[in-house]
Amino acid sequence: MAGDGNAEFAKAIGLELDLTERGLGVRSKRYAMIVNDGKVELLNIDTTGIDTSSAETILAAL
Repeated sequence: MAGDGNAEFAKAIGLELDLTERGLGVRSKRYAMIVNDGKVELLNIDTTGIDTSSAETILAAL
């Protein structure tokens, strides 16, 4: 896990979510990523729930 308080990383990888109309500012979409030696091996982005980025799903992908 890594913090991204200003959503700088999320913006850099195109996974920002603008919720300023709701008073929440720019945040990161929910996703899980497996990175090995600097190479992204898996990127699961949740669009409707948390199933694709759940711990169980990511552990099964390892």
